[in-house]
Amino acid sequence: MKVICAFFAALTALLGSHDGFAQSAYPDKAIRILVGFPPGGPPDIAARLLADKFAEAWGRPVLVENATGAGGNVAVDRAAKAAPDGYTLVMASSAITINPSLYEKLPYDPVKDLAPISLVVFTPSVLVVHSDVPAKNVHELVALARAQPGKLTYGHAGVGTPSHLSAELFKSVAGVNIQPVPYRGIPSLLPDLLAGRVTMTLPNMSVVLPLVREGKLRALMAMAPARPAALPDVPTLAEAGFAGFDTTIWFGLMAPAGTPQPIVDKLYSETARVLAQNDARKHLQDLGMEIVANTPSEFATIIKSEIPQWGKLIKDAGIRVNE
Repeated sequence: MKVICAFFAALTALLGSHDGFAQSAYPDKAIRILVGFPPGGPPDIAARLLADKFAEAWGRPVLVENATGAGGNVAVDRAAKAAPDGYTLVMASSAITINPSLYEKLPYDPVKDLAPISLVVFTPSVLVVHSDVPAKNVHELVALARAQPGKLTYGHAGVGTPSHLSAELFKSVAGVNIQPVPYRGIPSLLPDLLAGRVTMTLPNMSVVLPLVREGKLRALMAMAPARPAALPDVPTLAEAGFAGFDTTIWFGLMAPAGTPQPIVDKLYSETARVLAQNDARKHLQDLGMEIVANTPSEFATIIKSEIPQWGKLIKDAGIRVNE
């Protein structure tokens, strides 16, 4: 019996050491990063930058796949159901903290089914108006809205999207009546905004930054804890005198729950190394993205804290996605 026990103990130790070896050899094949949004947007840009840098460092292909649909849910669900081996990742967005309050049933649990690696970048929501709108600052815009209740309009990218929720938060804290005009994405609303057919929108800054820099749109406020580096003259919501939590839109790298911690740690370390490089920082910041690169535990804390915050706003505004 002692011999048999000793044999199994040795076998267990051998298997354990083999598992550790396999993890230390990671990656030994191609890695895939899923993105739930179309090419060219902030999550896609951030994912492709990491993919190129990972591939360069590890000598393995790192592919980016755009799996769009359902506000990013398609890509996140596929990642959550993938093998937890570090070879399928997802560039998730803050939508994973919003969607639990929008949908009666999600195919995944953002806390239980995903392993945070690092929050990569965030972009604040920025209130922009057509250049002919007479308001030069937020207070003048609020006064204009109060003088003409229900006449001003805001375009948003769809029910429950950050541009919709950001505008509803602004309406709530400012006490104004501004009518929503839904579109199928920010690109489809921009022509109407530039033509003056809608008054304003609150998209993530990176989408409208070139138009603001060209003077085609006027940025009045950033819904963020600090002024964006790309728009240092634009005040925050708090600086404008309105209380409320910021609506920064973040994008972070995640893996399926159960991914071995050594693999998560290696992915985090490489992400932090890449985002500390001057060329990577400049590339992302020039496009209106703020770099974060926090730890897996810090990222997990953000996710858990934001779910009830968004839930309250969504409930108070009576927003629900028709499934």
